[in-house]
Amino acid sequence: MIESNALSGIIEGVIEDVSRRTVPISQLKEKLTNAPVLRDAYAALSKKDLSLIAEIKRSSPSKGDLAAISDPISLAKSYQQGGADLISVLTEERRFRGSISDLVRIREAIDLPVLRKDFIVSEFQVFESRILGSDLMLLIVACLPKSQLIDYYQIATELGMNVLVETHTIDESEIALDIGAKIIGVNCRNLKNLEMDKSTFELILPRLPESVVKIAESGISSRSEVQRVAELGANAILVGETLVRSGNPIHTIKDLLNR
Repeated sequence: MIESNALSGIIEGVIEDVSRRTVPISQLKEKLTNAPVLRDAYAALSKKDLSLIAEIKRSSPSKGDLAAISDPISLAKSYQQGGADLISVLTEERRFRGSISDLVRIREAIDLPVLRKDFIVSEFQVFESRILGSDLMLLIVACLPKSQLIDYYQIATELGMNVLVETHTIDESEIALDIGAKIIGVNCRNLKNLEMDKSTFELILPRLPESVVKIAESGISSRSEVQRVAELGANAILVGETLVRSGNPIHTIKDLLNR
């Protein structure tokens, strides 16, 4: 499915970790009746002004440790106060030091929709995401064969979640459109070699139709960069590293969005 690279190493770890907590889907379905009421992530990302997804991110394979984030709830509240429209929570443990507990606790503490930022590679994780209260779930085209991508997208949609379909190439963006994605992310970081190429925004964003919500991901750290991706057609930006390292995320959000 995926050649040997950084991404395949991440996925191998995810599969191993998920296998330890996997239970029959029938058991998960029984828990759906108690799942949190979902918030409208699509509406939060498709408003007239540029939207911002603020990310809780402790570490990454490309940069290593970014921030300790001993109090993720406080940080999420700062994001909300600063004017973020949606909170992204990393739940992948090995490379990103994320936590499912972070997602659950943060969602209980704020009013904004929440994105589960993880590498979804199993049906179990799709149902798990809904039970945890994920309003928006990430599916990465590079992680899955198209048939699985379609299946997981359909299941997530039937469960009421919005889905962010992440792409890195023109071919991947065409796959995202083929499966009917309404929210498409363009990530300028190559997940195979972890290098960043901001020309990816220029290559893909203008090609996406106005009918989809377009999100620019990775490498955005200044107001000028925000303006550039907006000019290219982005409806929203996802910012993690810049915010967790800023020391004043409220000010940084306002500065990025010119508010």
